[in-house]
Amino acid sequence: MVWNDSSVLIKSSAAARSPLLRKYLVKLTQRIGLTCLPYRSSSWRYVSTSSSFGENISAPASKKDDQGSHALNVDSPNSEQRSNSIQDEDMDVPDVVEEIIEMLLSGLRDTDTVVRWSAAKGIGRITSRLTSALSEEVLSSVSELFSPGEGDGSWHGGCLALAELARRGLLLPVSLPKVVPVVIKALHYDIRRGPHSVGSHVRDAAAYVCWAFGRAYYHKDMRNVLEQLGPHLLTVACYDREVNCRRAAAAAFQENVGRQGNYPHGIDIVNTADYFSLSSRVNSYLHVAVEIAQYEGYLYPFVDELLYNKICHWDKGLRELAAEALSALVKYDAEYFANSVVEKLISCTLSSDLCMRHGATLAAGELVLALHQCDYILSSDTQQRIAGVVPAIEKARLYRGKGGEIMRSAVSRFIECISSSHLPLTEKIKRSLIDTLSDNLRHPNSQIQSAAVSALKHFVKAYLLAEDIRGVGDIVSKYLQMLTDPNVALRRGSALALGVLPYELLAKSWKAVLLKLCSACVIEDNPEDRDAEARVNAVKGLVSVCETLIQGREDLNIQSRVDDMPLFLLIKNEVMMSLFKALDDYSVDNRGDVGSWVREAAMDGLERCIYILCKGDSNGSTRRSDGIESASELSNSVVDKNNQMHSLFDANLASIFVGAICKQAVEKMDKLREAAAKVLQRILYNEIIHIPYIPYRERIEEIVPNDAGLKWGVPTVSYPRFVQLLQFDCYSRSVLSGLVTSTGGLQDSLRKASITALLEFLQSANTEGLVEKNSRECMLSKDILWVLLQYKRCDRVIVPTLKTIEILFSKKILLNMEVHTTTFCTGVLSSLAVELKWSKDFSKLYAGIAILGYIASLLESINSPAFSQLLTFLGHRYPKIRKASAEQVYLVLLQNGNLVSEDNMDKALDIISETCWEGDIEMAKHQRLELFNMAGLETGLLYKKTDGVSNKDGGKKTPAADENASYSSLVGSAGF
Repeated sequence: MVWNDSSVLIKSSAAARSPLLRKYLVKLTQRIGLTCLPYRSSSWRYVSTSSSFGENISAPASKKDDQGSHALNVDSPNSEQRSNSIQDEDMDVPDVVEEIIEMLLSGLRDTDTVVRWSAAKGIGRITSRLTSALSEEVLSSVSELFSPGEGDGSWHGGCLALAELARRGLLLPVSLPKVVPVVIKALHYDIRRGPHSVGSHVRDAAAYVCWAFGRAYYHKDMRNVLEQLGPHLLTVACYDREVNCRRAAAAAFQENVGRQGNYPHGIDIVNTADYFSLSSRVNSYLHVAVEIAQYEGYLYPFVDELLYNKICHWDKGLRELAAEALSALVKYDAEYFANSVVEKLISCTLSSDLCMRHGATLAAGELVLALHQCDYILSSDTQQRIAGVVPAIEKARLYRGKGGEIMRSAVSRFIECISSSHLPLTEKIKRSLIDTLSDNLRHPNSQIQSAAVSALKHFVKAYLLAEDIRGVGDIVSKYLQMLTDPNVALRRGSALALGVLPYELLAKSWKAVLLKLCSACVIEDNPEDRDAEARVNAVKGLVSVCETLIQGREDLNIQSRVDDMPLFLLIKNEVMMSLFKALDDYSVDNRGDVGSWVREAAMDGLERCIYILCKGDSNGSTRRSDGIESASELSNSVVDKNNQMHSLFDANLASIFVGAICKQAVEKMDKLREAAAKVLQRILYNEIIHIPYIPYRERIEEIVPNDAGLKWGVPTVSYPRFVQLLQFDCYSRSVLSGLVTSTGGLQDSLRKASITALLEFLQSANTEGLVEKNSRECMLSKDILWVLLQYKRCDRVIVPTLKTIEILFSKKILLNMEVHTTTFCTGVLSSLAVELKWSKDFSKLYAGIAILGYIASLLESINSPAFSQLLTFLGHRYPKIRKASAEQVYLVLLQNGNLVSEDNMDKALDIISETCWEGDIEMAKHQRLELFNMAGLETGLLYKKTDGVSNKDGGKKTPAADENASYSSLVGSAGF
């Protein structure tokens, strides 16, 4: 009855929808089968060792050999074995068992792993109660799951079933020759499906089968099997894409080596391919596999796996890694690779399959380079075929259509490899290759450009310097012209290309190259031509050219400082200034702060240029040492001043550099803060080149210690340290201009950390005395006024600066500086008059109104102009601004009763509280006029104002037909 109900339920739609239901039905079904079959200890079952530990260690070796070879169950007496043999022949199996086995076999094909796993357990349990002949039939049915027409689920279920049969001794050694080829296929099972593949679970289960073999069989029965499985297990352990498969195969190999013993180099291989070394795919491919390949029997299986399965893999990263792995094996048999592998790869470079031709092109280039490094000389015929790979790819038009970009990168790498190996090329092929690299340099894809630049660097050194190729022309002037091309891709590629050209090509026109690159680092005047990546590449190319020129002169033993001076002065006056300008690149587009890419490159470039200047100073001072030694009467201070006057790197340049770097170290982006702090660390503690003339160096070293473990990207680590620089005149303005973007920024965690650090810096002066506290506040107020003036109309800095002032006012900071308070508030009011006029930025208007409220509340003469400016906003065109202004006016009147006479105070408060400021603007303006009259303020300026809209025509202002029409467009962008 239970079976009938279960067989109906397994075919229902409810079971099709529920994997859990199918799992329990499989469990129930196998238990029904076990009930129908009597429990018995099968005499035919394979037992490698005794289940009794005492019997196992006391049994002689000859008996153990008999156990393994005759496959007897030592737990059973001889009489019971004979009786069981008779019962095997006469055993009557119920018909329902056949149906149950059929259902379990179908469960091995289920789409869910849990169902397949339960079905495999059931197959093992039921087979253990069948006769030998019937078990062979079950094994035959399981083997059918591995037919080519079956899916990955069937292969996975079949592997689980084989493992269960082996673990229970139901898979006899005589059946291993039929099973092992299937397991080997399963170890390499990988079926491509669209942009990915399936089969990792099959390979993992196949490794489990091998692990079960090692535990189940005696070493004599496994000797031949392990010889077959060993290379395949290690191939999977080293080259599988998935880490779980690599580790499973290594565990299976380790189990077999440990239990079977006497495996050649087994212990050494197990120690190499352990659990942790296989966790990294790169380490597995390039180190573990290379070390294992030195042992006999593994090199050629490894090469075949890479050549036939991994070079053409669907994963682009895996193909690139496989090409490197293949080249790492060349040292073991260079002749085999040159005569066999390279020939196969060349023929595959024109394959119709994109993955195959991409992987083959990469691998062919890597092998040529590896063979060159092994001092192996290729035959002339092979050299010609290799040289013709790129022209053949271009002739077949394989850059077009799908995969063209991938092939361009592969071809660039191929050219780089043959250039590094100095492969002989004809003049025609050289022109063809330089044209190919030029095409790749103008490609908009940055990866293709980077690959082309790397290839160009080696190609020029290998072929263009050795001989003059007709048709190539002046490559330097060509790239200089491309720097000003409207096509941004051309500008990007040409800047990088100039950076990798050798000294011999740059020597004639080095000044033009540097000046052109300096101009390319600046933000373009035409907004349509602006491109952050082009400026990043220009910065990188500029610094690389400087290093190339200096290094080239050193290599040519040009020791005359007179000859070097124009170059050094150009680096100091033009290159450094261009990099400082690049450090102020805050361009933004739909991708965000793209200027941060330029600033990061500029920081790196400034550091490298400073090393160049300081190195030049050290060489120059060495040459001047003879004259200084003879003038021993000069004091040290005079000598120091004399050195600084003639130095390329002086105190002024040092203070500008440190200030600019510290500014980046207190701004919003974690990545840039960390990069800036590390640049400063390297500058301060460089052991090779000493960087002199840094003002307050000892204090800066206390702030930025030589500790690599400091996490500068964490706000609570960086801000408390760098905010200390506000006490030094030469750094305070630069640091503050960066700090305000964090203290007044939108990110809550960053704002809290930076504000806390600033307040602690100001409050720490209390312990040092009132004079120190006032001096810090006074210095801060002057620096804030400088920021407001320096970044006039620049909302990126002005808006957070206004928010910072508001926060400081709320903490009663900058309001108790006696005479300086009036000076500071006057400067802030002047700035607000300019910044808030015609502004549509709500955050800017809110911050400005709040500041006006704080200043108007002061019992100083400055409160009247602030109050007058605050009343002006009661007639603003935006209702929310009018309302916010009214709230501030109300608070000001409550705190400062001197602004309005006592007779009019109540009436003024009533007007503010009872007027609907978000209503009709004409009514708001009328009420504002009354408040002006009550406060005794002049109203003449009100009629000259345009309420935030400039009247450029000079005539009367035309009133808007619908006030809310202009307001609604703002609301959408302001988030209200």
